[in-house]
Amino acid sequence: MVSEGELLWTPKQAFVERSNLHAYMQWLKTERGLDFTEYEPLRQWSVTDIEAFWASIWDYFDVQSGTPYAQVLDSRRMPGVKWFEGSTVNYAEHLLRYETKARPGDVAFHHLSETRPLGQMGWAELGNDVRKLATQLRRLGVKPGDRVVSYMPNLPETAVAMIAVIAIGAIWSSAAPEFGVKTVIERFAQIEPKLIFAADGYRFGGKDFDRRSDVKSITDALPTLEHVIWLPYLDRDARLEGVDNVTDWQALMDVQAPSRADFEFERVGHDHPIWILFSSGTTGLPKAIVHSHVGVLVEHLKLMHFQLDLKPGSNMFFYSTTGWMMFNLLVAALLTGSSATLYDGNPAHPETDFLWKLAADTGATMFGASPTFVQIMEKAGLEPGRKFDLSALECVMAAGAPSTPETFAWFYKGVKEDLWVTSQSGGTEICSGFVGAAPSLPVHAGEIQTRMLGMDVRSWGDDGRELVDEVGELVVTSPFPSMPVKFWNDADDKRYHESYFDVFAGVWRHGDFLKINQRGGCYIYGRSDSTLNRYGVRIGTAEIYRSVEQQPEVADSLIVCCELPGGNFFMPLFVKLKPGFEMSDEIRAGINKRLRQDYSPRHVPDRIYAIDAVPYTLTGKKMEVPIRKILMGWEPGKAASRDAMANPDALAYFVEFARSSTDYQWRAEASA
Repeated sequence: MVSEGELLWTPKQAFVERSNLHAYMQWLKTERGLDFTEYEPLRQWSVTDIEAFWASIWDYFDVQSGTPYAQVLDSRRMPGVKWFEGSTVNYAEHLLRYETKARPGDVAFHHLSETRPLGQMGWAELGNDVRKLATQLRRLGVKPGDRVVSYMPNLPETAVAMIAVIAIGAIWSSAAPEFGVKTVIERFAQIEPKLIFAADGYRFGGKDFDRRSDVKSITDALPTLEHVIWLPYLDRDARLEGVDNVTDWQALMDVQAPSRADFEFERVGHDHPIWILFSSGTTGLPKAIVHSHVGVLVEHLKLMHFQLDLKPGSNMFFYSTTGWMMFNLLVAALLTGSSATLYDGNPAHPETDFLWKLAADTGATMFGASPTFVQIMEKAGLEPGRKFDLSALECVMAAGAPSTPETFAWFYKGVKEDLWVTSQSGGTEICSGFVGAAPSLPVHAGEIQTRMLGMDVRSWGDDGRELVDEVGELVVTSPFPSMPVKFWNDADDKRYHESYFDVFAGVWRHGDFLKINQRGGCYIYGRSDSTLNRYGVRIGTAEIYRSVEQQPEVADSLIVCCELPGGNFFMPLFVKLKPGFEMSDEIRAGINKRLRQDYSPRHVPDRIYAIDAVPYTLTGKKMEVPIRKILMGWEPGKAASRDAMANPDALAYFVEFARSSTDYQWRAEASA
């Protein structure tokens, strides 16, 4: 039985010395006179001398800018700081920089889906396709600042579309095709797109999902659309009927590609938006999070090179959909000259260990897996290291949920003994990580290795006191480049401020519980706010309530998500029914069907229970966080203040539920 914090792996000196991080430290010594031999002093410098650290990233990677920047940052205030003001850069230009160095056999993307065999896209093909599409988009009138959206699976076409849109200074946004019509419209209608890329559907677990009628409903609801780029993916003969200005993908791409010398990337100002990511909140529509070219560029150069140690010859594989920021990070692997593996389909089809076969077939050097995925492997008695050739594999990244010591131990038992097992935590809000990996550090069971460079992460108590070896709020006390520049259509940045800065003035509060131990190792203990975190995808409670409370039988509702041992989750929905109704399987099925249709399968709760009353505060807010804490084993008196409640008697049901329910098992130490 492995214990938390137990030493599991120490990197060999040769592994450390061939890392990008080691090369950077040598450069700092030669070029800056800074002598760092260990990670922690380097990290402390990176969050203390912020200007010098990020200037070194700019210089080390020779960031291409049409104009020089005036200063690294204009102040240390949050929010509102301006990064590299005066510069003009393009993120896509840097994604394709390796094209000029790539050899004929170098791969940019490995790609596979349930409808297509395993294939490869070389760097020259990728560059040509991006330049073709970018030129065609300009011909269609897409200009810098225009919003372009996607409703496409995880395919090379989607990656090409993203890079091409960014290359011309337009703003990218994506929704996965498993999202229902309502959730797509709620996102895209906010940003008024000019053009949409759409596919006819996708295949998952051997079953086809036709999305033609959904695409029509979405396009009908977006009056600003001028063009639809149509990809017949499931059926080559599929057509989109009843929609104007539709152009077939293949017809659009059937042109001569401009040469590298003739194509111009649109270099844009320091705060020009690169993409809009959506993270759902507890009230209102999903948050339309805007990042900048320059902020994402310097952050991803740092992340992909130094924290993940990707380089030419590497191959990053992480199972993701196009609606998750991990798709953006997969594409970001190109910044290092690494390849990335794209897969669209069921991760356990046709066999439970299918993803490991894909990793072996593509020679993956980094494999992304969730703790839940590991638990499935372990229960099935699988040891992929014995079945597949994983000799190229150097690193496993466990993400999407807090990892347990057992999760880490399984990798060393079931995959290979000499393995850099990492865990990461960050979010859509920053399109990166706060805490994660470093190739020079040892691996301890269940422990995230460190705080990332340039991320001034602390654990704070409610009184703003810094904590060590205690669970507190994850806060960031100094600015970092990939902070959102704004939320779209957020007057006076009101919602932005309320989301991250309404608890500690001038300090980013992320909404995660964090413990940092004496040696700097980190543990994430789930959400400290009411956002639902299910297998790494964050869902706003507001989305659930908008659907559930339109059901004719439902008067009110409350939903929470509890993080459980082994990377599992329990997401129960509690509903108060209208007079004359009693809970039944038919009512439960109706609620689940509506959530699946309106949003996605991830929005469907694990269980639905009837209650007499939803607990409310005196100010009329649903008590999601206190109820979640009670269900996670907290003492009721510590989890909720009855004096602050409008209906304190409503707590009794949840206290008894936590005590007697056999539908889930909460982690007793969570209440400590």
